[in-house]
Amino acid sequence: MYLGELDRAQYAKSTINRRMSALKGFFGWMTITGLIEQNPADVLMSMKKDRTLPRRIPPSDMARILSVFGPRDEQGRLRDRTPVEMRNQALLEFLYACGARISEASGLRLTSVDFEQSQVRVLGKGSKERIIPIHEIAVESMGTYLHFGRPRLLEGHGQSEFFFVSTRGNSMGTDSMRKMFKSTLQIAGVEGSYTPHDMRHTFASDVLEGGADLRSVQEMLGHSSLSTTQIYTHVTAGRLLEVHRQAHPRG
Repeated sequence: MYLGELDRAQYAKSTINRRMSALKGFFGWMTITGLIEQNPADVLMSMKKDRTLPRRIPPSDMARILSVFGPRDEQGRLRDRTPVEMRNQALLEFLYACGARISEASGLRLTSVDFEQSQVRVLGKGSKERIIPIHEIAVESMGTYLHFGRPRLLEGHGQSEFFFVSTRGNSMGTDSMRKMFKSTLQIAGVEGSYTPHDMRHTFASDVLEGGADLRSVQEMLGHSSLSTTQIYTHVTAGRLLEVHRQAHPRG
């Protein structure tokens, strides 16, 4: 009765499941202590959660994000960038170029970037290693940072095995990366709730829409199951439906 009222009041399924779990725990305790003989909550089944689609950053917003620390200003003039700005641009390009997780970017080793082959080797979940190709724009940004920005960040701090380093010469942590990303959104004047993980979602959706096969995208993202990657086909299909509606004479 109580759970039915929650459902009719349109509470989120995750909220209802949490309250159901609390009821099961409460009645379980009553059973253990002998206050009741049977747990009436044992028959309750958790509600199946709605599967949410990955969030994709629109091309216009992505362009603005990637231009914040870019080599040229809005008038096309070369910027005199700081080492931190070079690093930030390299990081943003890297995230969008290969769909890496923020933890994978933080743990990226200097020796894992192959500029000649335009590819990177990242260590993902479960310590599984994978090789991902990166496009020439990312290669250029990462190369500029490596040769002109990174050495200045390491001045007085010795050497580091990590590719992305902080102003103190340490590995740039995930919290610092998220903070940088949040400030980039503010400077770019775009939706402030985007996350670095949305860059990963956008990468997957964009390469699928560009013609990549699902298995290749699975390998690049490091998904253990193809079913995890298949959710991006819904995003792409939705985009195609939108284009169809806008372009077809009958709408």
